[in-house]
Amino acid sequence: MTGSHSTFAEPALIGLDWGTTSLRAYLFDAQGNVLATRASTAGIMNLPRPGGFDVAFEAVAAEWFEAFPDLPAIAAGMVGSAQGWREAPYVDTPATARELVAGIVDVATARGVVLHIVPGVIERGELPNVMRGEETQIVGALASDAALGANGAAALVGLPGTHAKWAVVRGERIEAFHTFMTGELFAALRDHTILGRTMTQPAKPDTEAFLRGVTVAKNADHAGLLATIFSTRTLGLTAQLKADQQPDYLSGLLIGHELAGLRAVLAARGEGLENETLRLIGEPALCERYRLALAEFGSANAAIVEHAAERGLWRIAVQAGLVGGAAAPAANAVGTTDLGR
Repeated sequence: MTGSHSTFAEPALIGLDWGTTSLRAYLFDAQGNVLATRASTAGIMNLPRPGGFDVAFEAVAAEWFEAFPDLPAIAAGMVGSAQGWREAPYVDTPATARELVAGIVDVATARGVVLHIVPGVIERGELPNVMRGEETQIVGALASDAALGANGAAALVGLPGTHAKWAVVRGERIEAFHTFMTGELFAALRDHTILGRTMTQPAKPDTEAFLRGVTVAKNADHAGLLATIFSTRTLGLTAQLKADQQPDYLSGLLIGHELAGLRAVLAARGEGLENETLRLIGEPALCERYRLALAEFGSANAAIVEHAAERGLWRIAVQAGLVGGAAAPAANAVGTTDLGR
């Protein structure tokens, strides 16, 4: 477990970003600033045995509760899934912070603390879509950026990672969203198919190889990923890609097809990728890679949102009445949220 802290001054809330593989805890002051953080690998699939959720909770928060026993606590992420501490049923789109607050469920810890768990969001239809944790980050992005979804205009929030999410927001509403398994597919192809046999890990990212992959995907028209993915190997066999360029080429190819798919679904809504207000949430290097790819698709206005999880936890806690005052952004936040590719 790792942690950082500043002076404990008027603590008001403990917030948890509790995912599949990691747990991050934040101690907020009464203005929504983050005073201290804790992080561990005790995601819901890596819980300590025995003790499970309670032991993981104590490991990141016990010190704070010992000093401030009456603090309210709120959590978002996979902790509210069917495999979590207690399931928080999905809220339907369109969803705002208000609907998320209405869907909060509580679980009592061994310490006697009531942990308030934020629900995920579902978009129903022929091919349903779900998210858990990303909805809180989106709320945080909306809280910190007045231009996002303002004046009734649609905006896009992208959350690159293992399962990349792209949410269409308008006002304070999550109206629709799409999931692309880009990061997981990259890992599977690299580690478990013939494509990985000729690859070596580069010493540093190769932007030229990455953008080559993006361009191939962008120009593939209707051919699709399955018709282009083998080029990762054949370009190597014909000495057009070095072994240490192939991982970045494959990454660009997958992200390029993701953005081509996103462009298509937006077009079906009468919207265009290059015309949208666009924000990215996630690990900075990965978000920067997406910014490069988006520029190839004509969208050069993507900005990266920092501390979205912290701001979202605070805003939802304020609207739920767990803390008083305005939903101030966590301007002095310390620590970041990791998203795997």
